[in-house]
This record gives sequence, structure tokens and C-alpha cells, in this order.
Amino acid sequence: MIPELNELRNPRLRRGAKARSGGFVRWVGSVIVRVLVAFLALSVAQVVIYKFVPVPFTYTMLLDPNGQTRQWVPFTSINRTMVDAAIAGEDAKFCTHWGFDEDAIAAAWRRNQAGARIRGGSTISQQTAKNAFLWQGGGYARKAVEAWYTLLIEAIWGKRRIMEVYLNVAETGIGTYGVEAGAQRYYRKSAAALTTVEAARIAAVFPLPKQRAVIGATGRVRHHGNVIAAREDTVRGDYDACLYP
Repeated sequence: MIPELNELRNPRLRRGAKARSGGFVRWVGSVIVRVLVAFLALSVAQVVIYKFVPVPFTYTMLLDPNGQTRQWVPFTSINRTMVDAAIAGEDAKFCTHWGFDEDAIAAAWRRNQAGARIRGGSTISQQTAKNAFLWQGGGYARKAVEAWYTLLIEAIWGKRRIMEVYLNVAETGIGTYGVEAGAQRYYRKSAAALTTVEAARIAAVFPLPKQRAVIGATGRVRHHGNVIAAREDTVRGDYDACLYP
């Protein structure tokens, strides 16, 4: 008799096959749960450690064929003009959102659905989560993990630490990471001494650091830098209060 037919006709064999199938499903479910629990524990541990320890490297740095020039500096060693420029250029609602800007996300979705140039609605918190813990690209799967890390850093780090990490790991040019390295490279000075215009020009390259020039910028990049510089006075006090209480 064909084994498959015999199995169908014999109740004991059918029960055994079902038990084996159920056991496999339970095993797969157990593995998934264990992996998920391990990931949650690891991610929380990472965020707690980086609340106190400078981020030693990022995946973007490790994979950069141009190498990396960087120098970690504390928040207090970064001129307020640079902080305000980052808020003006990247995330005007930084101090009031919970990690996500629903209006920016909705606007980006509408533009992308209409066939416009693909743009995101990422906040500084989301960019920090991606830069510190994840990798560039990766589509929706990476975005989902990024959202989890964003919630964690908002809850565990707070706004001041998020901004500190962001300004220390963000690309500011080819092979250049952090505003201190950017300030030294472009202006031969520390981030503590940046002027309003200098800070605005560095902030203008954040979206496309490998394609935009800080020195000798022209066209849209120069215009964007001028707009950021003009907004900095508005940001100060009104939009950066969570960082300078």
C-alpha cells in the first residue's frame, strides 16, 4: 500500500503526523519568541549603555570606503548656533514631538504617492536611531526596527542626549562624521566657535553629505543654508527650549 494512503486510512498514523506537524509549529514559534525577546533585551541594553557612553562607531562609519574622521565632543562643547541650525534645517518640532512628526510623514507620503522625488519625513530622533544603531537603506523592515529604537531613545535618553548623539555621528562630508570634525575640516575651528552662517552651512549638507558642499556651495544648497541661518533666531528660545531650559 502506498504510504500516504496508509497514513490517511490509519487514525493512529494520522494522529502521529498531526503531532509531528504541531510539534514543528511549536518549535518554530518558540524560536521566534526567543529571538524576539533576545532582540528586545539587546536593544534596551544598547540604548541604556549609550545614554552614558559615547557611541564608538556606526555601521555607516564601518562601511565607508573613504574611512572616517570624527571626534566626539559633549553637548556643552557645541555652539548653540549649531544646535539651532540642526533644528531649523531638519526638525522644527524636535522639542514637541514624541519621536515622530505625523504631519511630516503624511506630507512625505502624499509627495511620494504623487510621483514626486522620494522624500522621507524622518525626525532628528529617527535619524539618530538609524545612525547610531542601524544601517542605511533596508526599506520597510529597517524602518520598523528604526521606529522601535526611536521610541527607546525618546524614553531613555531624552531630547538633550538625542541631540548630542545626532551631532556627533551625523555625516558632515565625505568620510567626515560629527559637527566637531566638520567644523575642523571646513573652518579650522571647534564646533564651540561656529558662527550662525557656518553652522547653517554644515546643517545644509545633513540630508546629502556626500553630494553637497559646505565650502563654495551654490544653487539650492547655498539657498538652503541661507534659509537655515535666517531661521536660527526664531528657533532660539521658541523651538530649542527642551535643550536649554
